[in-house]
Amino acid sequence: MPAFGGLEFYASLACYIAGGVLSAGCGFWLARFGDRNRPDRSFLLLACFLTAAWCALAAGLGPLQPMTALAETARNLAFIGVIFRLFSADGRDESLKPIRPVIIALALVQLFQPVLLLIKYRAGYVPEIASLTFEVSSLLNMLVAIGALVLLHNLYAGAGAASRQVLRWSGIALAFSFGYDLNLYTIAYLVGEYPDMLVTLRGMIAGIATAMLAFGGSAAGRGLQFRPSRAVTFQTLSLLVIATYLIAMVLVTRSLTLIGGDLARAGQVIFLVIGILVAAAWLPSKRVRGWLRVTATKHLFQHRYDYREEWLRFTQTIGRGSNAESSFHERAVKAIADITDSTSGLLLVSNEEAQLELTSRWNWPTIEVPGVAGDYGLTALLEEHNYILDLDEVRAGVEHYGELQHVPDWLREAEDVWAVVPLIHFERLVGVIVLGRPRIERSLDWEDFDLLRVAGKQLASYLAEQAGQQALMDASRFDEFNRRMAFVMHDIKNLASQMSLLSANAQKHADNPAFREDMLVTLRNSSEKLSSLLARLGRYGAGPVEELKEIRLDTLARRVAERFNGVHPVAIAQVEKVSVLADNDGLEQALIHLVQNAIDASENENPVHISATLQGLNGQIDIVDAGHGMSPEFVRSGLFKPFISSKQGGFGIGAFEAREMIKAMGGRVMVESRESVGTRFSVILPIPEAGILASNSNIHAHQSNEVA
Repeated sequence: MPAFGGLEFYASLACYIAGGVLSAGCGFWLARFGDRNRPDRSFLLLACFLTAAWCALAAGLGPLQPMTALAETARNLAFIGVIFRLFSADGRDESLKPIRPVIIALALVQLFQPVLLLIKYRAGYVPEIASLTFEVSSLLNMLVAIGALVLLHNLYAGAGAASRQVLRWSGIALAFSFGYDLNLYTIAYLVGEYPDMLVTLRGMIAGIATAMLAFGGSAAGRGLQFRPSRAVTFQTLSLLVIATYLIAMVLVTRSLTLIGGDLARAGQVIFLVIGILVAAAWLPSKRVRGWLRVTATKHLFQHRYDYREEWLRFTQTIGRGSNAESSFHERAVKAIADITDSTSGLLLVSNEEAQLELTSRWNWPTIEVPGVAGDYGLTALLEEHNYILDLDEVRAGVEHYGELQHVPDWLREAEDVWAVVPLIHFERLVGVIVLGRPRIERSLDWEDFDLLRVAGKQLASYLAEQAGQQALMDASRFDEFNRRMAFVMHDIKNLASQMSLLSANAQKHADNPAFREDMLVTLRNSSEKLSSLLARLGRYGAGPVEELKEIRLDTLARRVAERFNGVHPVAIAQVEKVSVLADNDGLEQALIHLVQNAIDASENENPVHISATLQGLNGQIDIVDAGHGMSPEFVRSGLFKPFISSKQGGFGIGAFEAREMIKAMGGRVMVESRESVGTRFSVILPIPEAGILASNSNIHAHQSNEVA
């Protein structure tokens, strides 16, 4: 009769019947479709049918009856035989001869079970003997399970890659079965009786283990591999941590209960409260989850990264719609930072002079980045070698490509800076990503470098594509703008002709000499201004300038400052006698526009300062204000872009035209700005001596080519 009654009886009956049917079915399936070349085939068939017989006896007689125990012994001996033949399948039955004594010892220990059953049958009516036989039987079953698990571990750990495909599913099935038995008999030995729930489910567990054995014994089982995803692994580890915590709480509270008394109850309450507080503080912590992720990746996986998961996350971050809260450049930084679990990052983009400038930042508002974040030497090194800078190595003085002399001071001094990832597109450096340190300290390794290089190239292509699309949009808007300007130019030309005709008629018909003189001066000035405007619109955006002449920057600076008298305070901060090669009208127009921008950004009482100085072979004129300032993102992507303006109703052409005119003169415009602090525009032009040196150099080069 079964040992249980009521609901437990029917549950046990169902589990053992299901396990028996499944085991028998697997035995027949294995006999017909199994791999006939496996050395453990005979023991696999025997294990399946013996498991089916054991389940049938457990369902008919009860799981704790002597006949059922004998069937269990036979099944376990078949399992031990499978383990021995698996060693043979790996080709180690000769080389690992010490395994044979272990197998024989396990079989002998298992064969003690019938002896104990006989003793229990003869003298089981004596309570002391019944208790002793129960404990010895449980202990022997534990020893068999532990020995089998140790053998399975040695079997799989020492197997080659090809052999593991044969061993995998059989090893999992046997470990599953013996692990369950170890848990069952350990609890029984500790509490003095078999746990009802584990005994009830044992038939179904045996059927599942037999199904895995049969699957492993077929040819199809070799190609199927159990590879849990990293997400499942991390979630499982989290559950294990939580379970360990709960078990520890139960053990401590139970220990306190054994002490008894009010002190024990008070200790239970205090420990429970402390445990809950610790769990609430640490389990949701990102640092704890990060540590768990790093530890699991280090010890459970061959590779640090799940490349499929990383690539899906990368493309999803980059491909968010334009209605997302963050900009494309911020998403670009985040996409790279998420790979290494970095908490912050910067995007530095290469300008026209191969210098790195800050374009965007993600979660890093505190770091101070200079206007020129990296010179052309660093850009050339990163571009040539596609080298990822490990800033910890740089600070330690480790050098690979001569990078120490090119790494700027702000990167060395910022301890939060962890790595610099180059973005290479068609062998050209588009920009770099500066990564902050992750929450869990670790060193960069080869796998980080490989993945970051690939992701950097992909991101560089996205940035280049965006720049190309922006250029097409600008060209389209320029085309529309030029069509509009054609009509404006036609109207202005007609107006200029009419005013010229009026001036001519006034010279002939005006009777009053004083009136005639005033009218002539006014009309002549208006005609000249309109003609000048017409000439400027005719060459708008094309970049040509008048003949370059020697111009005194100090004189021009004073003239521009005087122009704004009565409009806004414009002060001369510093002037030196310096001459440059430039177009006087074009340069003055550009400076007037820059000063006007500074005035628009400043409060009424805050003066704008102008200085003109000599800097090597260049003259430099600076326009400095203490106004609202501009963000690095706007300086990079909006300030000198046509049709983008921070002013209400502005067309966004002035700054672009000013820079283009100065570039056409052989100069350049530099900008440094900080929000709520102010802005400095620096116009740099070559001095006449530099022009002479350049001309002589070109002549010598031309002569050398002719001689060659």
